[in-house]
Amino acid sequence: MEHFTRIAAQLEQNGLDAVLLTCEANRFYASGFRTPGRDGVALVTRRGNYYFTDSRYTEAAHRAVANAQIEGISAEHPYSERINAVLRSDGVQTLGFEDEYMTVADHVRWSKALKAKLVPATKMLRALREVKDAEEIKRLVAAQRIAERALEEIKNDLREGAAETAIAARLQYLMLTYGAEKMSFDPIVVSGANGSMPHGVPTEKPLRRGEFVTMDFGCVFGGYCSDMTRTFALGEITDEMRKVYEIVLAAQRAGISAARAGVAGRAVDGAARAVIENAGYGEYFGHAFGHGVGAEIHETPNASPSNEEPLPALAVISAEPGIYLPARFGVRIEDVIILTETGCEDITLAPKELTIL
Repeated sequence: MEHFTRIAAQLEQNGLDAVLLTCEANRFYASGFRTPGRDGVALVTRRGNYYFTDSRYTEAAHRAVANAQIEGISAEHPYSERINAVLRSDGVQTLGFEDEYMTVADHVRWSKALKAKLVPATKMLRALREVKDAEEIKRLVAAQRIAERALEEIKNDLREGAAETAIAARLQYLMLTYGAEKMSFDPIVVSGANGSMPHGVPTEKPLRRGEFVTMDFGCVFGGYCSDMTRTFALGEITDEMRKVYEIVLAAQRAGISAARAGVAGRAVDGAARAVIENAGYGEYFGHAFGHGVGAEIHETPNASPSNEEPLPALAVISAEPGIYLPARFGVRIEDVIILTETGCEDITLAPKELTIL
């Protein structure tokens, strides 16, 4: 899978002769080949596509990258030399760069080294990556199924006395066993009072009866991420805990019902937020309803209070409202949805009604 052609088709209308891709996720999106960190550069011009990397990855690149010329770099022939040769041959004068990813230091370095004018191009790239094609969706769904299979099995380990860290480790093992390439992010497993921290870090705290345990996790398959959260109860819980859970579930359903292409991100967030606010818990829902999911675990578009832009068709976003009562407990429920012209498709199949283990 590669998207060189899609990127090239946008160059002229964005006033670019070419675009330089140094960010790992954008290189992968363009080429379908992932090298870590700074170990690669992709270049898309109006005349051709190029992938530059060093001897550790050149053989793999030749095998994996289609529709692009592979160029090896070395100390004697650095990136700037190889790229400038293409800029000359392809007549590139205006070169897009990833202004929302590139550091100031890197921008200074590339500006001095390359014989072209650097122009911000993240907006163009972001718009392309927001709209998922059939292969991207297939990989997102596959990653979700791996996570759900792990969830179904990990429920057997959610018992009194098990440490949060042990559950987190087991989750990672299960996802890798079932075909994950790696984790989308470090799993969040928090219980009891620790659950009031939305991005709490697993500790040695043992699970206890009468508590919630919240697990937020995901994995990567084919370069694309899954993301999900489920909150379970161990033993009987209080009436307030049950009430809060049902409010969060109702909020999530309201947000999902409001989600469709053409609706502003803030409207989707607002539909869910209104449920929580009307129930008297508005101050305890501090994050956005959802974020884009794809080659990165957090990407655009966002279903947040600040996003006034309409959400595009075939964008994939999370749906994850929560209520977090400081030093007491928290509840979050998260699915991933695909936006369509008429609504959305929830690709998360795991049950989300209150489950008491």
